[in-house]
Amino acid sequence: MVFDQIPKMIGFIYALVMIVVIAYLWYSGQWQQKIGWLVLVVSAGLGFLIFAPVVPWQFQQIVLRDEQGLGAPLIVGVIGLTFVFFLTLILGRFFCGYLCPVGAVQEIAYHTPVPKTNPHQKNAFMAVRAIVFVLFLVMAFILSASLLAGFGVRDFFYLSLTAGTFVFTFIVLLSITLYRPFCRLVCPYGALLSLGAWKSILIIQRTDACIECKKCEKACPTDEAKRNDGKAECYLCGRCVDVCPTPGALIYKRRNADGNK
Repeated sequence: MVFDQIPKMIGFIYALVMIVVIAYLWYSGQWQQKIGWLVLVVSAGLGFLIFAPVVPWQFQQIVLRDEQGLGAPLIVGVIGLTFVFFLTLILGRFFCGYLCPVGAVQEIAYHTPVPKTNPHQKNAFMAVRAIVFVLFLVMAFILSASLLAGFGVRDFFYLSLTAGTFVFTFIVLLSITLYRPFCRLVCPYGALLSLGAWKSILIIQRTDACIECKKCEKACPTDEAKRNDGKAECYLCGRCVDVCPTPGALIYKRRNADGNK
């Protein structure tokens, strides 16, 4: 059960610090998947413990102008979420990939060893999320209604027995075979962060060592591993790097630093 007496700011500070730490480990070549697993477990745990840093929900409360639901003055929330966006614009979607509890529970579920559904329909997924984003704005500004409440985001982490809890539980179960359905089809804040990642300064990119074996493209669950992909939907999961047979063919460096993506 969530402990509301624990300041949500703890989760937000954790997220900001870890974005920089994870990016440094990637950039310096010290990143290991076991570190990623640890971060995912901690992030998911914070969601159940203090319901933070569940930034998609916080973004919604800002749009709804609900300070009580946000748990902080609106200006503080705006500054914080803007800072996350600018970090994404520089470093990529580490927040979505590892630090958002909503994304973490889906990522953990996807590691279940069952056959995967991996449709290469990136543009279609993004189009659906854009439509949902418009619906999110209409509900918030015109109806003063919460879209994410209907998906059970808050109820799931609060372990409440509601219809919404069953909806999000279904999403998590779907995540076992389909990579991050909520992140890729629904999340309104993720839609904004994808714009930042599309122009991020640092990305996973190919170098001249690439032998064009296409193994990274087959392993990527979001269809973002092709040479000229913009990486808007790259969650920096590292699956492309794990399957790459050529050392140094895929690196996390400044975009086009070595002449190739």
